[in-house]
Formats: sequence, C-alpha cells, structure tokens
Amino acid sequence: MSAQERLTDALYGAGWGTVKKLPEPVAVRLGRTIADVVWKRRGKGVLRLERNYARVVPDAGPERLAELSRAGMRSYLRYWMESFRLPAWSPERIADSFTPKDLHHLTEGMAAGKGVILALPHLANWDLAGAWVTTKLGIPFTTVAERLKPETLYDRFVAYREGLGMEVLPHSGGSAFGTLARRLRDGGLVCLVADRDLSASGVEVSFFGHAARMPAGPALLAQHTGARLLPVTLWYDGSPVMRGRVHPPVEVPASGTRAEKTSVMTQALAEAFATGIAEHPEDWHMLQRLWTEDLDPAHAPERDREGTA
Repeated sequence: MSAQERLTDALYGAGWGTVKKLPEPVAVRLGRTIADVVWKRRGKGVLRLERNYARVVPDAGPERLAELSRAGMRSYLRYWMESFRLPAWSPERIADSFTPKDLHHLTEGMAAGKGVILALPHLANWDLAGAWVTTKLGIPFTTVAERLKPETLYDRFVAYREGLGMEVLPHSGGSAFGTLARRLRDGGLVCLVADRDLSASGVEVSFFGHAARMPAGPALLAQHTGARLLPVTLWYDGSPVMRGRVHPPVEVPASGTRAEKTSVMTQALAEAFATGIAEHPEDWHMLQRLWTEDLDPAHAPERDREGTA
C-alpha cells in the first residue's frame, strides 16, 4: 500500500470513528466548513462539478455555476457527514430521516413476488435511502460496490453498508450479475447506483442533450428475471429530512433484440434521472467525467487533463 493509500484509508477511518461521536450541530458546521474550504480551492473535483452542472443548466453563467458548485459541495459533505454518522443513528432516527413519494411502486412490486430493481443516480444520500428501506420497511436488499483502492478502504465501505443491512457484492469479478439475478428470482430487492458506467459495456444514452454511457445491468436484470425496474431520485430541501420519489416502472419493450430493449430501457432510466437532477442539480454529486465528449482527453481543458493516463 502506498503512502497516499494509507493516508486515504486513515482519513476515512477517522471519519467513521470520530465524526459519528460529534454533537450533531458540530458535525453539520464541520461539514459545511470543509465544503467551503474545498470549494474555494477550486480543485479538479470542483471544476469538474461545475462543468457537469453546465450541461445540466446550460443557460447558467459563471456566477450561477459557482453558486451551484458551492451548494453542490455542501450537499456532498452533508452526504459524507450523514454517512459517517449513520451507524450510530437509532432505527427511529433513520426511519424519520427520509420521506419518499410514490412508494407504492416499490411495495406493490415486492408484493408481486417477482423482485424489484431500484436504480438511482448519485443524488443526495443513497446510503440513507438504503438504510431507510432496511430499517423502516424491513426489506433487505443486495447492491454492488466499486472496488476502491486501497483494498482496506473497500473493506471499510463493505462493512459499513453491511452494518446497515445491505448485502454488498464487488462490481468487478464477473459474478455479481448472476447473484443479483438469483436474488430477484427469489422475489428480492436489488438497489443499484446507475448513472455512471464503470465498465466497457455501457449503453449510450442522450443525457441532457449530450451522449453519455450508463450501465446496462438494471435493464438486463429486468429482462432476465421479470423483476420490476424502478428509477428513484433523491434530494435535500433544507430540512433535516431527505426527500425522494419512486418513479413509475420502466417497462421491457414488447419487441426488439436484447440490445435494442436494453437501449430503450436505459434511455428511460436516463430521462427519469435527468428529471430529478434538473430539479435539484446541487444534490447531484458527480465530480467525475460522465459525458462521452468529456471522457476524451482531447476535448478536456488543459487543467482538467493533468494526470490523465
């Protein structure tokens, strides 16, 4: 493990070990302070966030984009502060901290016994939403996590999410899809963050009028298993309670090849995600390149290309 990896692991360890013990007002102020300091430094993550917001809010000028990125960093640090503290929250606190609309799409899907896939973008706090599902609804679910470096950091995330009642599978390794399909065929619940492709097999979609690639997994799982596919969007509204919406099911097209059906369904997911992101752009924590054009270093601004392999 490199010195940088050891430092990263130590910082996350300190977050889970220390932040959860702070009085809540202190933790909230700390998160906002860190967010503002990072925002003022104008590092690569903040600049990338602004460039992503520029696609979401194309009419925004530099001042508006700066306001959005500052609010976005505050939202992002709220996610981290909540996540560090979630293991110490009581079941009652978790149950009272999230209010979703149109939950009947999920409960009816579970009652049908064919399994449900919840697909979410990186909006607000998806870990809190997951903890709410396992705690308030009493429904366990399976999810997938990106393998992080160092390995000890990945292990921390797995232990954290398993402590909240989730079954966590590694994204890499090739066995996740089969396990997810089995869970769905048994009538279970699968939750996937699905607005950024981490593989070479993503599906091209139009996202805010520009080409991007999103994972094929949610659509393929729905086709393979007959499970109900539901987009979910989340947001903060200035209160301590996170809000959310379960969107209507994405149907499997009646005709077409598997690839054609997957394309249509993934585009429908992208459109549902775009609806939630457009309404609450500051809660979309996308500090990485997403759009196809941005993934090509030849199109990236010089500062953003630094360190690109």
